[in-house]
Amino acid sequence: MRKFTEATAILKKELGDNAVRTDTEACFAASFDNTKLSFLPEAVIFPKDESDLASALRLANKNGVPVTVRGAGTGTTGASAPVCGGWVISLAHWTELKIDADAGIAIVQPGVITQKINDEAAKYGLFYPPDPASVKHCTIGGNIATNAGGLHAAKYGVTRDYVLALEGFLPTGEKVRWGAPVKKYVSGYNLRDLWIGSEGMLGVITRATLRLIPKPEAKHTFLCAFSDDETALLAAQDLIKSRIVPSVCEFLDTLSVSCAQRYSEKCFFKKKSAVLLVEVDGDALSVPAQAERVRSWASSRATDFRETAEAEEAECLWEVRRICSQSMFLIADSKLNEDIAVPAQNFVPLLKTLRKITEETGLATPVFGHAADGNLHVHVMFNRNETREREAAQTAIRRVMESVVALDGVITGEHGIGLAKSPFLEIQHSSDEIFAMLAVKKALDPNNILGRGKMFSPFNVWDYVPVNVKLPWDKKKA
Repeated sequence: MRKFTEATAILKKELGDNAVRTDTEACFAASFDNTKLSFLPEAVIFPKDESDLASALRLANKNGVPVTVRGAGTGTTGASAPVCGGWVISLAHWTELKIDADAGIAIVQPGVITQKINDEAAKYGLFYPPDPASVKHCTIGGNIATNAGGLHAAKYGVTRDYVLALEGFLPTGEKVRWGAPVKKYVSGYNLRDLWIGSEGMLGVITRATLRLIPKPEAKHTFLCAFSDDETALLAAQDLIKSRIVPSVCEFLDTLSVSCAQRYSEKCFFKKKSAVLLVEVDGDALSVPAQAERVRSWASSRATDFRETAEAEEAECLWEVRRICSQSMFLIADSKLNEDIAVPAQNFVPLLKTLRKITEETGLATPVFGHAADGNLHVHVMFNRNETREREAAQTAIRRVMESVVALDGVITGEHGIGLAKSPFLEIQHSSDEIFAMLAVKKALDPNNILGRGKMFSPFNVWDYVPVNVKLPWDKKKA
């Protein structure tokens, strides 16, 4: 620890007091992400330029100081929480953004808010599709670090599909560039894609070149009710099998819908229902034809449905989806949100497993998520101060992960491993697979500077109490 303090003093001399903060306020603000598990760093670094960043990384390597890179801190797994202390490098203030409309690209620094990219692209009739739920708050650097998806992933893909090139620094402080602003690139190993989804553990991104596509001219939105969860998910499968490609196909189970109705004090449908929110988009001529096919499907499958082609009315239909996550706290004061993914044919077996887990543990497990690509968010609700419930939640979440892998699924579709899912990495991967990952980590980060204590080091979230803070994206009651 003394060595860290001495290294921090040297860094302050090199970069200046404004760039290296050690006060309690700055350190606390950088000590947690959306998990709200707080670990105080020795210092928070706000590099002015790439020279500052390179100096910090070189000094960290020389002195063995762990480094955590962060943007807005919207991550849900603790990946940007400095669990081993050391230094936090904040790049939230690196916000340069340039749209090259002729080339159809955006050139961005890592601190740019994702929604800002789409807003600026729209001025030129262009569109950046990846839209995680935190799109109004999260940064593009964090999106790249977790290969973020979102509501439009089924039709348009995830972050990886839009990254043409990355610039940044190796953990040891050397400047590198992976890829180029071209559609075809096979020069050398594809280390660009290795950085994407690496959760900030293999390098520090300073600039990204993103592919943009034409903005859809029109949309048509449907909110469809079904008698139960299984019927809704089977209907979603049929929709996809019919070769309709919705831009959005969101599933909410009956418990999620019930919570949303209580929370908003609105009745979305008269009867107890599971819900599919379906949206089609495209050019003005094709959307009506797509909508007619969805309408025919809904008429034969749903117990009730509402539809609109108007943006303002569509927002009303979207409300149930936007508030369902926060509304779950009507059930209990804490939750584990697991962004698992399974093949569509295994939706129903997964639901049956979750029902068994609920019966055995007494804990509610509401589910919502992206039905079109199999990425469902399973929530285990519990009251943290109740010992029995806390222990039952530990049992439940491991059961969920084991069941997901047994159903040919993955333990995380878009949130990443970080701290929260680190105990389950061995469920997903063999020892040989983990050995290969660690070999890559060792090659690029020989001193284990970046993200120390994450992913490969099992971490028990139950040993820590979240800090009581309200974050900018914490929703208020509608």
